[in-house]
Amino acid sequence: MRTAVLLFVVGLCVLNVTSSLKICAFNVQSFGESKANNKKVMGILLKILSRCDLCLIQEVRDSKGAAIQALVKDLNGFDKSNSYSYVESERLGRKTYKEQYVYIYRNNVLTVKEHYQYPKLEGEGTNETDVFSREPFIVRFHSPTTLVKDIVLIGQHTCPRNAMKEINELYSVFKGIYKKWKTDNVIILGDLNAGCSYVTIKGWRAMRLRSDPKFHWLIGDEQDTTVREKTHCAYDRIIVHGREIISSIVPGSAQPFNFKENFHLTEEEALEVSDHFPVEVDLKPNHRYLLRSEL
Repeated sequence: MRTAVLLFVVGLCVLNVTSSLKICAFNVQSFGESKANNKKVMGILLKILSRCDLCLIQEVRDSKGAAIQALVKDLNGFDKSNSYSYVESERLGRKTYKEQYVYIYRNNVLTVKEHYQYPKLEGEGTNETDVFSREPFIVRFHSPTTLVKDIVLIGQHTCPRNAMKEINELYSVFKGIYKKWKTDNVIILGDLNAGCSYVTIKGWRAMRLRSDPKFHWLIGDEQDTTVREKTHCAYDRIIVHGREIISSIVPGSAQPFNFKENFHLTEEEALEVSDHFPVEVDLKPNHRYLLRSEL
């Protein structure tokens, strides 16, 4: 009898275990004080971000840092069942135009083990020696609730006119991180401008991240990560490497999130938020960990 009751309780717990880990990347298009002060835009952003356990935000333009602080504060008020924190990069850019990468994450689910700002190459002829317009920002997370525990995210927003060179150089970034942290469970994500006119057929063939079969491109070339009806380009990507992390992906979960359709917005309303859709992927939960937590 006791065994039957125990099995029944465990069965109920299993039914409640739906906690896959959703990882997202979103180019919010010039996110700063103007958008942070727009209640309608912020309301939509909160609905988008509250779907994600971890989200890489790109094109953060606010030099004061107030916009991200307001966003995370509002997110904590909007989703009271979770607690959100963030880790941000330096302000990056070759000239006066600067952006930041910001990872917003649920600190009741994930912890930051370490982070690393990829160095800017110095010297004369910057355009020749420094491939990246905005150097990648790399964060290593510990995820106790998923099958894969140690996850390294390499966030990148390429310059459109230099996208092929920057994407190709991400291979070297991966090699450096593997040497530094001794882990190959890596996700490369962000607005790579990896589509349409920004990458040629010859460029695809020469790209090391494409020719090496150990890298899996989860967002396909045929998908559309743009809001405008007149465009159909897979600019935003999620690329994974590592046996553990690849086996942990929930099948069919990698896709753009069309918030225009999901939230019944007009194109004009959606473009107030961004001209990009977020991209996302789910990682499988560790049922044993979650059952221990439940019991």
